[in-house]
Order: sequence, then structure tokens, then C-alpha cells
Amino acid sequence: MTEPRRLRGHKDTATCCVASRDRPGIVVTSGEDGRVCWFDMRCKEVQFVMEVGEQPISSLSFKPGNEDILYVSSGNEVKCLDVLMANDWKPLKTYNYNKDEINQIACNSRAAFLASTDDAGDVKIIDIHQHCLYKTLRAGHSSICSSVQFIPWRSWEVITGGLDSKLIMWDFSKGRPIKIVDFGSNNSSNATQCLNPAFVHAIAVPDVDMIDNAGKICAVARGDGVVDVIDIELELAAAIRLKSSAKTKKVSQVNSNKEAESGASSETSANTNQSTRLHLDYLLGGHTAAVSCVGFSLFGDKGKFIVSGGNDKSVKLWDCSRRDTTEQDGGSNNGPLHLSINLSKKVNWLCTTPTESENLVICDTTKVVKVYSVT
Repeated sequence: MTEPRRLRGHKDTATCCVASRDRPGIVVTSGEDGRVCWFDMRCKEVQFVMEVGEQPISSLSFKPGNEDILYVSSGNEVKCLDVLMANDWKPLKTYNYNKDEINQIACNSRAAFLASTDDAGDVKIIDIHQHCLYKTLRAGHSSICSSVQFIPWRSWEVITGGLDSKLIMWDFSKGRPIKIVDFGSNNSSNATQCLNPAFVHAIAVPDVDMIDNAGKICAVARGDGVVDVIDIELELAAAIRLKSSAKTKKVSQVNSNKEAESGASSETSANTNQSTRLHLDYLLGGHTAAVSCVGFSLFGDKGKFIVSGGNDKSVKLWDCSRRDTTEQDGGSNNGPLHLSINLSKKVNWLCTTPTESENLVICDTTKVVKVYSVT
């Protein structure tokens, strides 16, 4: 691995990065210095710097379909910025619906809603057309809600993860959970993997144009060093079956034998789901400390790789086409681990670009952003 390119523009630790899909080579970063830096990989220097405020910026999101519009979270606010007004700008809109510090924001693929998660465990769904609060998702997480992603192929569903070790799939039109996965109680990773709890630090869901390579999955970055890969459709189908079974038992209550049979069916379904979840752990060459971020690759065949970064100062590329490989193949060339990059610092965030080179962008615990070329 050659030495990375270094992007300079921040005065303090870089916290987040996002790459343009419409304009390959454009990368936007944020930092604890309250700055947003705009880079063009064809140029040596930062293109421009937006001074958003004095508070650290925790998350960034382009507006799908119009990447001149950028959403940033700082403190308990979400600000909507027009990058064409970077030299003399003011936020086009500021949303302050969250009562606590925001950890992540995300726009849905239709650019109709924005989700923001906070330290109180709440998730705010904001209507960015009408500029109003659409729904508050609460009572799902009992601790900090760290991450959120919309499901692109399901118009009214969103996934959140938290430091209560829970992954929750919501119907945000109704404001209630559809499926809850508790990694704290169902931790099937090796007991010696990592002493840290299975907190959910980040999640990633593939875009629609990645489904052919990645599948309809969710990648979960966990505090115990595991990257979990969950089949969203299987999980939701099992949740629907379980709910239907519960209703049938409550209404009919034919006899105890039938009830026992129904209960066994539900248990089998749950066990089947558990067995179909893939755990990318250290036995497969994975992380040996908490995984801080995860995403899907934009370069080459979109969605072919899951890319994860961790507190073990490493970045892993996992081949989605090999995700059914057994643990015994982890050390061979047929295992799911495609590439491992050793770094000198812990990883805060990462993203990929749709270019053949300079396509992996890493924000570590320094103010200098690193860019690698991977294939």
C-alpha cells in the first residue's frame, strides 16, 4: 500500500466525510473546528472552507438529486447550506427539533425526509419539503442513538442503531418499531472477540444501484469488533410472521397443543434468522477493537465491498460476493476479507468515491484527512 494523499484544511480533528456521487472526485469533510472543507481530487489545495460555527460538526449529508445542498449537524441543530454561496453564505434553513446533541443525519433517496439521531435516544424525521417535524421516533432506544439510515427500496422505513446494543427497523409513517435486534442479548460472536459491549456505532444500507452486488442488507459496526451483516428482507418477513402468529393465537386460542406448536414455529423462525446473519469478526481477519464506521463501496462494481474502520487503527474491505463463505475459509484467499489496511491512528469516519484511484477517504483522530487508492 502506497503512502496516502493528505488533505489539509481543518484546524482540529476531522470527524466526518462524504463523497459526491454526481461529481466524481468531490469530497466534503467536517471537523471539531466547526468547519466544512470542500476538496476536488483534481486539485492540490482545498477548494473552499465554510465556517459553520464554533461547535464540532458530527455528520454530513448531501441532498439526493441536488448536491449543491448540504446538510450538516452541529450540537442539536441541523443546518441546510448552499455550497454555491460558500463565500458569503447563511444557512438556507436551520432545524432545531432535537433536544440533545445530534450524532448522525441522513436523507432519504427521494430527498423528502431527513432523519437526525441524538444522545437522548430520539430520532427526528424532518419533512424537508414542508420544513417541519414529521415524526419523532422514541422509546425504542434506552441509550444514545448513534446512527440512522433510510431503506431506499422501502419508502416509509428507516433503521437506527444505538449504544443500547439495539438495531431497530421502524415504520416512520406510524412512528413505531417493526423489528428490534438486540446484540446485547443475542451476541453470537466469539466470546474472546473483544471485551467491549456490542454497541452499535454505525450502520450502512446499500443504495438501490448497489443491490445487485450487495443484496438488500444492512451492515452494522459493533463495539465488540464485529461487523454484522443482516438480511433486511428476511428480518422484516420474520417480524411480520411473528406478529401474525401472535394475533392468531390471541384470537383463536384453540388449544394448548396448537399454541405450543405455534410458539415452536416462531422460535424456529427466530433461530433461522440468527443463523443467516453473517458475523465478520477477528476469526475472518476482522477488527480486534470497536468498529467505528462502515459503508458500501462506490468504486468499481458499486456495493461489491463493505468497508469498515475501527479503533484498532485499521480499515477492512469485505467482499459481499463472498459473504456466504464459512469461518473455516477466513484465512484463505476465498474468505470474505479482501484487503486490510493498517493505519497509525484510530478511524473516526470513512467514505469511498466512484473513481478508479484516490477512492478511499479516511478521517482519523488528526486534522489531516487521508486518501488511499484501492481496488
